Amino acid sequence: MAIKLDGEFEVKRKPEDVYDFLTDPNKFAPLLPDFQSISVQDATHFAVRVNVGISYIKGTADVKMELAQADRPRRAQYKGQGSVAGGNVSFTARFDLSAVNGGTKVAWQGEAQIFGRLASVAGGLLEPLGKKNVQKLIGGLQAALS
Repeated sequence: MAIKLDGEFEVKRKPEDVYDFLTDPNKFAPLLPDFQSISVQDATHFAVRVNVGISYIKGTADVKMELAQADRPRRAQYKGQGSVAGGNVSFTARFDLSAVNGGTKVAWQGEAQIFGRLASVAGGLLEPLGKKNVQKLIGGLQAALS
């Protein structure tokens, strides 16, 4: 099962500042919905633990993340994969930054692939939940960057 989302927003900070925030997992990871913890391995690899609850499937997800593309101050792209009771997920998230009106336009897009029992049991609930959680994350990013 695939879920694709995208959008954009503007903030009144320079692209370099926005890029530095987006590429510092200690700053942005706590904005993830249901965030529990983070473990940073090196400059481009880290793992996050988040709570997951879909239908009667509840637990924690351990997600390994990689900053796969880093082009300061224009683009940051992450790739990740994780597991939760009943399934696995792999995803990409990309942020394209451009200077606009004394600030920065952030164009973002993400795609997730969900595999296993999780996709078959909670299929119809995954996309609305994904959209809700992404909007929480984007709202948190906008607030933190304002």
